[in-house]
Parts: sequence; C-alpha cells; structure tokens
Amino acid sequence: MDIDMDYERPNVETIKCVVVGDNAVGKTRLICARACNTTLTQYQLLATHVPTVWAIDQYRVCQEVLERSRDVVDEVSVSLRLWDTFGDHHKDRRFAYGRSDVVVLCFSIANPNSLNHVKTMWYQEIKHFCPRTPVILVGCQLDLRYADLEAVNRARRPLARPIKRGDILPPEKGREVAKELGIPYYETSVFDQFGIKDVFDNAIRAALISRRHLQFWKSHLKKVQKPLLQAPFLPPKAPPPVIKIPECPVPSVNEAGYLLDSPLCADVMFVLQEQDCIFAHKIYLATSSSKFYDLFLMECEESSDLGETQCNKENTSKDVLTSHLETNYDSDEISLKSADVKIPASESTDSLNMLKPEPAETISAARSLSSWGKGFVSVHKEMQVNPVSNRLCPVTVVKMDSSVQAGPFKTVLQFLYTGQLDENEKDLTRLAQIAEILEVFDLRMMVENIMNKEAFMNQEITKAFHVRKANRIKECLCKGTFSDVTFKLDDGTINAHKPLLICSCEWMSAMFGGSFIESLNILPNINKTSMQAVLDYLYTKQLSSTQELDILELIALANRFCLPHLVALAEQHAVQELTKASMSGIAIDGDVLSCLELAQFHNANQLAAWCLHYICTNYNSVCSKFRKEIKAKSSDNQEYFERHRWPPVWYLKEEDHYQRVKKEREKEDFALNKHHSRRKWCFWNSSAVVA
Repeated sequence: MDIDMDYERPNVETIKCVVVGDNAVGKTRLICARACNTTLTQYQLLATHVPTVWAIDQYRVCQEVLERSRDVVDEVSVSLRLWDTFGDHHKDRRFAYGRSDVVVLCFSIANPNSLNHVKTMWYQEIKHFCPRTPVILVGCQLDLRYADLEAVNRARRPLARPIKRGDILPPEKGREVAKELGIPYYETSVFDQFGIKDVFDNAIRAALISRRHLQFWKSHLKKVQKPLLQAPFLPPKAPPPVIKIPECPVPSVNEAGYLLDSPLCADVMFVLQEQDCIFAHKIYLATSSSKFYDLFLMECEESSDLGETQCNKENTSKDVLTSHLETNYDSDEISLKSADVKIPASESTDSLNMLKPEPAETISAARSLSSWGKGFVSVHKEMQVNPVSNRLCPVTVVKMDSSVQAGPFKTVLQFLYTGQLDENEKDLTRLAQIAEILEVFDLRMMVENIMNKEAFMNQEITKAFHVRKANRIKECLCKGTFSDVTFKLDDGTINAHKPLLICSCEWMSAMFGGSFIESLNILPNINKTSMQAVLDYLYTKQLSSTQELDILELIALANRFCLPHLVALAEQHAVQELTKASMSGIAIDGDVLSCLELAQFHNANQLAAWCLHYICTNYNSVCSKFRKEIKAKSSDNQEYFERHRWPPVWYLKEEDHYQRVKKEREKEDFALNKHHSRRKWCFWNSSAVVA
C-alpha cells in the first residue's frame, strides 16, 4: 500500500514523529514496541545494543506496520509515521527534522549523561531545525529502576559499561528538566510494556494542537486535549524466593563398608575355627538379617537377667554423653566424657584398679547355639580391645561353626552392611552355601541370579533389601534396640547407635571416631523433640515434623551438626507453615521479624531471604505495627528494607505528586470550562437582545 493513500483519506491526520536522543537509550526499541508490538525479555533488550534500524520505508513494505500506524485519539483519526535517528552528536539529522509535527526526545534513566545532553545538545538542535515543533521528553528503560542490576550487567555485552545503582535517576530529575524546558514528561518501559501508548498518544495530541492553531478551520480538531498526565508506574511485587532442597546425600553404602573394614565402635566379634576374628556392629547386622536380629535380641534379653554386678559391668558398653567414664590404659587416667572433671593423681590409680578388668574377662556365661541355628556354636559377652581405638570395651562374642570360612563369611557381612554383591566374586558356590546356612536369603537369590546370567534381577532385590532395612532402622531408633549411646538432654534422654551416626554425619563421626573428647557444653540447651528430629533425619534422610517441634531450634541444631540438607528441609517446612498461617488470616508479621535474624545467624539463608522478601513486600503494614523491632534490626537488614521495600519510596513520591498535579489540573479545567460557558451565555443573550 502506498504511503500517499493516507494523505488522500479525508479527516485522517498524518503525523510525522521524529525520535531523537543519545545512543543506546532505547529509541529504536520504543519505536518497534509501538510500530510492531514487539515484546522481548529484559535480558534480550539489554544484552546487545541494536543500532538504528527503523526506516520510513517500512510503512511502504509492511502491511502490519501500516495498519498499526493508524489510531484514533480524541475522536480524531490519525496515521502516525515514526522516524528513527542516529544518536551520534556529530551526524546531520536535518532531513529527519524536515516537516516534522512532533519530536520525542529520549534519554535513559540509567544514564545521567543522556539527561544532561537533553539540555546541552538535543533541545538546542531541535529548536534550530524546527523551532515551532512541539517536543515530548521521555525517560526510557524505567524497569532498571527496580531491576536486579547484577543480573542485568551479566546479560549485557562484555565490554559494556556496567550499570551502577547510583546511576539510576529518580523521576523528579527528568521532571525538573522537562519543567525547565516547558515540555511534557513521560516514562516508558518496553520490558513491562508501560508508557508506550501514553508517549505516542500524547505526542499526537501535541502535534494536533499545534496544527489546530495553524489550521483553525479544521473543526474536527476542536476536541483534542492537551497532553495528559501520566500516572506513575507501580513495579510488580517480586516473587517470593523458592526454597531449593539440595540433592539428598547418597546413602552411605561406601561408609558402611569402610566401617566393617575398620570396625570403630564394634560391639560384636565373630570367632571362626581358623582363630580369625571379625569385628562388626549389631545394628547393621540386625537390621539386615532376621537371623542376626533374633540372635542379638535373645542375647540382650538374657543380659537383662544377669546379676547386679554383671549388669553394672554391661552398662559400661553404652556411652552416656554427659556421664560416660572412659578408661585409657595407655595414659593411666580417667576422663569424663561430656564433663570437664579431672580426677586427682592420687585417686586415679585406685580408680583404675577398681574399673580395669582383666584382659578378655568374660562378663556373661557362654550359651550354646548349636541347636538354635546352623553355623553358630555359642555366644557370650567379654571385654575386648577394639582394634581401631585400642580401647577396652565389652563386646558380644559369637563363635561360628567350622563350616563357616573367613572369606565367604566376610563377603556375607559386606552384603549385610551395603546390600551389594560383586558380580566378579570368585567362589559363588561356597558363598551361596554360607548364605543358606546363615539364612541370608536375599544374598542366596542374588548369587543364583548371577550364576544363571540373570544379574539384572538383583536390582529389585537390592531395592527391597534397603526398604526393609530402613524400616527396621526406624524401629530400632524408636525402641532403642541395640543402642550403644545415650544422649542426655535438658528434658530427657534418647538412645542411638554410634555406627549409624558415624556413617550419616561427619560431626558425629568426629565425635565418636577419633581422639575427640566431648566437653560439658557440647550439647547445651537441646530438647528431646529437636534431637529426636535430627536422629530421625540421620537414620531416614527425611524430616519428621510434629506439632511440638520448634523449627528454629531444629535449624540451629542442624547447623551445629553441619547438615545443610536438613537445614533446607527445615527451611521449607517453616515457609510452608508461615504461608499456611498467612492464608488462614493469622498475622505472621511478628513471627517473620523474630525469625529473620535467627535464620541469618544459623546459616538458614533461604529462610532469611524469604523473611526479607515478606517484610519488604509488606513493609508498610509491618512497619506500622513493629516500628521499634524494624529499627532494632542490623544496619544491613535496614539498608535492604529501604532498597527493596514495596511500594518503593520513589513511587510513593510520584503518586503524591501525580495526585496533587491532577487536582490542580482539574481545577484549571473546571475554571476554563466555566469561563467558556459564561462567554457562550453572554453571546447568546446579546444575540437575543439584538434580535
């Protein structure tokens, strides 16, 4: 369609609008947003500078562009022709200015120099080439006023000048320049699609008013208003941060296998006919095999029937983290675990003589197991030196039958610890026999699958093995079965199992696994509910939430035990509970305020970020109720509140200015309309008198 057709249409006003301004302030993006309805993401807009590409020829070759150029403003049909220009100051733009109806002068609110050039260069150039043409001042890239500038700078060209927070101009700066030059002022954001229609509709109004003064006979221009006020842009609320749960720690299969090879805290010793001794841990064997579970449970029940003296000796097998007596025969001294208590040298020798048992001292009588199960001979308790810690401690000694050989038996134990079987195992036949004798049926089936070339079926067996093992571990934690450590807390005690704790938590591994000795204040001010939740997590890798659980105490405890995954789970639970309470109409402002700095102190950074977001997006209501608490926060938090509060301060100022100017303009319009009505009344009365 030819461009001249619009000129031939009656009562269609063709408006030539020239857009000028510095390079990279957003002129071409603004033109394309109006002429082509382009919508791009913020980072696409800012990643690279698009040089001037818009030309008047596009109205000739593109039907869609020509259609979008047509509009109706104040009941006047118009055809808007946009002219893009170069931002270089030294280039000649006189051809673009020729016969222009209105000039849109742009600057970037993120570039103070571009606003300075409005006065020093651009406005003077405009008045030189077209002194009577109306001008509209436009601040582009409004979205940078509330954007994440770090993300924006990462998306820009590598050599582009980074945008600094101090470069962002408040609305009053642009308004002051516009007032000084006597021209209207508007702001736009192509990213948010804000202000684009305001700019060009009011540019059309300015052009039509100027044309009405020159062509007063055009009656259809009488209803055209002067450029309207622009309501300030309220930035959208930032979305709340999403609590991200890091990948759950891989089940400690390797650690469990290593614990068998290096039997720290071992509480059972298998004696084979070759006089080989293999140390192991009841909790791993009992939760993996029903046969071993019954054996150790039977042994525990018999131990409970021993005399008082034997029971006192047996009780030394369990560490109590606030009152455990640790005997060290190398240094000939006694240290109180979890208590900074020193025994005088004169008393230490006597104490040692009373507590030190004879090597390999038998605590309980041996019980025959020949009739109980194949492969087992007897079981009893005696004092043995742990091969890793070199500490004398009571262990359960299980004597095995001569049919049980050390190599295959060690492989069976490895399976009970890890649930895995090496397909390259050499003596599979002998291994199957040992598994049959010890009633480890899962292992026997896996061996048969490997021998039948159906090893792929072992994956399902392994899954079922781990599920069954996890359920038994939960049961042992709940009942305290086979426990070898007791946590004495503020409001009670909890039994646990050292091997599982060592494999699940590096902090626990350091406490139980080396020369580390607990002090009196190692676990201060911890209640039973929080500690139970931590143990549940260490055993199951899940958060067991109860109504009595104080989530902040759990976060503090998880942080102390260096469990970031548990911290994230607790953060997610806290946010869900706060959100649920808020949606139910319960006020959570005070809870969020009290939660903020506690979360920051205990490295719950995601929960702290959520609290900051909630306070900022509800700043006015929170501040009105808890002004003192807000002022008591750290300087960093207060600075964050001021920078990210919603609605922002600049919007509140703009809204006040807009409402004030709007009222003034309404008064002016009312007075002007009243004046016109009076003149009309006088004119008609005078005409009637003459008649």
